[in-house]
Formats: sequence, C-alpha cells, structure tokens
Amino acid sequence: MRKTTIVPAVIATFVFSFGFVLSMAGSASAESAADNYNLFCVQCHGTKGTGKGVNAPALAVAPRNHTSAKDMSALKDADVFKAIKEGGVAVGKSTQMPSFASNMTDAEITEMVKHLRGMCKCEGKK
Repeated sequence: MRKTTIVPAVIATFVFSFGFVLSMAGSASAESAADNYNLFCVQCHGTKGTGKGVNAPALAVAPRNHTSAKDMSALKDADVFKAIKEGGVAVGKSTQMPSFASNMTDAEITEMVKHLRGMCKCEGKK
C-alpha cells in the first residue's frame, strides 16, 4: 500500500521540477544574450548600448546606439541578425563591425536581436 502513495508523489515532484526547468529556459536565454552583449558588444557600443564604448573614439564610423528607438525601429530583425552574424559589411555598414558567426550560434544571435529590441524598447521594421 505504501508503494501507491509514493509513486504519485514522485511523479508530481518530477513534473513540477521539469516545468520549473522549462520555465527557466527563457530566462537563461535572456541572461545568455546579456552575457554575450557584455562579452562581444560593449567595447564598441558601450555598457549602456549608447554607442560610446571604449573603442568608439578610434573607429571610423560611430557604433550604433542600441538604445535609440528611432534608429533601431528603422531596422528589420533579419538585417540586425545578418549584421551580427556576418558583420557590418554584409548589410552595407561599417567594415569594422566583425562577424560573430564563429562566436555565437544562430539561436544566440536570435536572442541577441531580442535583447537589442529590449534595449531600444522598440520593434523592428516589418
């Protein structure tokens, strides 16, 4: 008899734990995008995303201000993705923006685009 009361408790614990892990997946993606931004982007775009990173004064073209809703809403998500993956030259922008294809997966780049949309509090051009 004891067996039948333990099994439902174990199943309930497993289902709850699995649900908790799944709910954390979205949070982990957001953390990962912020971590990747801090690792790869702040040198040029700055810690606040305003385009005033430590490398900005030495660049021929000013880095994009990721907090500008006006500037960022004029860009399609696909173009932002392409710029991150293939570099600025791929979208007709600065050759000094490198490709991050070897540093981030497509899924991480997609999360980065979402992170940038959060920074500008805007949506991309349709």
